[in-house]
Amino acid sequence: MKLNRLTKMILVAMVLGIFCGYLFRELASSPAAITAFADQLSILTDIFLRLIKMIIAPLVFATLVVGIARMGDAATVGRIGAKAMAWFLTASLVSLTLGLIMVNLLKPGVGLGLPLPDVAASSGIEKGALSLKDFISHLIPKSVFDAMAKNEILAIVVFSMFFGTGAAAIGDKAKGLIDAIDAVAHIMLKVTGYVMNFAPFAVFAAIAGMVAKEGLGILSTYGSFMAQFYLSLGLLWLALLAMGAIFLKGRVIELLRAVREPALLAFTTASSEAAYPKTLQGLKRFGCSDRIASFVMPMGYSFNLDGSMMYCTFAAIFIAQAYGIDLSLSQEITMLLVLMVTSKGIAGVPRASLVVIAATLSQFNIPEAGLLLLLGVDHFLDMGRSATNVLGNAIAACVVAKSEKELTAALPEVDDDEDQNGSKDIELTPAFAKQG
Repeated sequence: MKLNRLTKMILVAMVLGIFCGYLFRELASSPAAITAFADQLSILTDIFLRLIKMIIAPLVFATLVVGIARMGDAATVGRIGAKAMAWFLTASLVSLTLGLIMVNLLKPGVGLGLPLPDVAASSGIEKGALSLKDFISHLIPKSVFDAMAKNEILAIVVFSMFFGTGAAAIGDKAKGLIDAIDAVAHIMLKVTGYVMNFAPFAVFAAIAGMVAKEGLGILSTYGSFMAQFYLSLGLLWLALLAMGAIFLKGRVIELLRAVREPALLAFTTASSEAAYPKTLQGLKRFGCSDRIASFVMPMGYSFNLDGSMMYCTFAAIFIAQAYGIDLSLSQEITMLLVLMVTSKGIAGVPRASLVVIAATLSQFNIPEAGLLLLLGVDHFLDMGRSATNVLGNAIAACVVAKSEKELTAALPEVDDDEDQNGSKDIELTPAFAKQG
């Protein structure tokens, strides 16, 4: 596969980050110096992630409002939303079940060979399942400005749906405003191109700081567990691609190429959110309708985190195995169903997977202290989870687009320089939508 300039730079930054982080750790005079080095480097990563957060709210709002306003039919919006939710629930069930099967087959917690934390020790993770009240507060914003300030994507989606439907209802009176919002969407995609130039520096800082702080030795200590988890993630990728192939046929491989860059970005920064703008662009080039992509993708960030779903069952059973706790089949199935509910709508919660796991462990009398076994390698695991989340949401958007007959032939691939200079703009809304 031809790799464009940004992808090459990210790969180079990742290798340099590993080398520099390892070298500094070996030469550092004290642990305090290592911590200070990692903290200083984290500034670069924080800047990049803040720039991404700056983009996401206006990008989600603008693309979704334009798509819905030009769709002009509330029934169509409801149908697309129902299809998306059906896919999300199916994919989540597959992810959780596969994680449960793999952890029972591989048994990574049996004979771990590591000292177990005292059952009374605190993990430092604030546990608490997402209640119905919390879910509603995440779903319906009391202020759209508050939701945008906090980057609560699901709340922004809800407001955008109301706004777009209202604009469609008043017809020509809203045409000027919708055209202006369409221009905002184009501007935000152009800004995305500028922000992505900073991605290699953020990747270098994230990798170098992580290696310096944790050391490559942790990979050998937890090598078996990490290898088994990544093997399970690989099988999940195959399962998701197979599910996608049912609808997309041979184009599913083409889709894999289209999202390789955002998946790599998510992997190296351990953030699905960082890859959102690039994923949206990749889907447009693949031929996925903008109104579908801009609707399904934000919903997916709350309801369709496939990599995180697998991790929840895999990690929970791993901790139970480490402490020698045998769970019956009925208990494991109950855990799976509990995770199906408690894991939804927590996008934006720091260390969301660990929060969900902490809440689940207490319900099955598994020591919460077991999370301490995972904290050291959680960043390495989060890299794989984040990349998987990107792939899962991209497949979901394309499957829904295919079912709506809004998946067209792929646009010719362009290099980053060409794309950012604007010589080949990506049209945000399909021609038939404009005619409506």
